[in-house]
Amino acid sequence: MIIGRVINSIWSTRKVESLVGAKLMIVQLLDTPEEGKGKIIVAVDMIGAGIGERVLVTQGSSARRIAGFEDAPIDSVIVGIIDENQPEVSLR
Repeated sequence: MIIGRVINSIWSTRKVESLVGAKLMIVQLLDTPEEGKGKIIVAVDMIGAGIGERVLVTQGSSARRIAGFEDAPIDSVIVGIIDENQPEVSLR
């Protein structure tokens, strides 16, 4: 899984039949220390994430295993909303 921030939604009036009912969101990955510089992806939102929320995203074959969307052309899926980060723990 990777961490990202939902930055917008996508409205699509026409799409393949297997994606009907899927909510598509634009997610900027938080894979760089520079704010606003991460890769941007489109992910199916299965949990109702909102714009501005930090989310957990899964990609690849795991994303294609969503119930009801097994035959859809899905590469990324939002699987969790991050409420807060736990403080770092020292392993010393």
